[in-house]
Amino acid sequence: MSQFKNHNLAKRKIKKIEDHPENFLIIHYSCQSFFNLNGKTPHITAIGVKDISNGQTKLFCIHQMAEIKNIPTNQIKSHYDDLEKILLRRFYQYVKLNRDKTWIHWNMRNSNFGFDAINQRYRVLHGKPEEILDSNKVDLSELLIHLYGKGYIGNPRIKKLMEKNHIKPHNFLDGEEEAKAFKNQDYVKLSFSTLEKLNIFHDFLNQAINNTLKVNSSHKEIYGNTLSGYYAFLQDRSWGKVIFWILNSIAAGVIGALIGHII
Repeated sequence: MSQFKNHNLAKRKIKKIEDHPENFLIIHYSCQSFFNLNGKTPHITAIGVKDISNGQTKLFCIHQMAEIKNIPTNQIKSHYDDLEKILLRRFYQYVKLNRDKTWIHWNMRNSNFGFDAINQRYRVLHGKPEEILDSNKVDLSELLIHLYGKGYIGNPRIKKLMEKNHIKPHNFLDGEEEAKAFKNQDYVKLSFSTLEKLNIFHDFLNQAINNTLKVNSSHKEIYGNTLSGYYAFLQDRSWGKVIFWILNSIAAGVIGALIGHII
């Protein structure tokens, strides 16, 4: 598919989110590192969900489950499976109540990290997950690629995009830092990072909606090298709309004068 078509499809999705925010949730989660597990699904530490229509956030995290069960933080590891099952049961109860919503995520697309990984972990714990249909998922990382082109930002994309847009989070952990936090049983820090990333993704989304997200792409990389692409580029800018309004006004005046002359 051409970049112009990808961009237009992405714009329609963005517009749909802008017009009906009540239908969309942002989800992210943190987990044990999936390296060196010999194929086993990593433990889930925290799952966060943000309702973009009102900013309300739900957090399902291991240390809160431990608090409910009166288990001290330093004993979580020995009770992890039981606490994780409670966490996931509560998460899927929430999913069941929001089956009609569309879930916005960042790269949660495979069995190592994503919806399938969460589902598999609950099955391992003898639970039955509530499936979220693929048609009810929007990958924000892919959406931004379609919107701005493949080279819109460098890797790692989240960090580079934050730097480009002067976003300075307080509790953000990258993958390596999260793995270290899990190893050190710093579950609170992992839950804070999960919540921080929800806010970061919401910020990316809002700026994309408002056409203010700073990226590295040229207009050619965003819109494609076609007349339709250049037209879309102009339509996306306020000064471009003014130009079209002036041209339309001139054209209408010329046509009107010609018709008057003929009559």
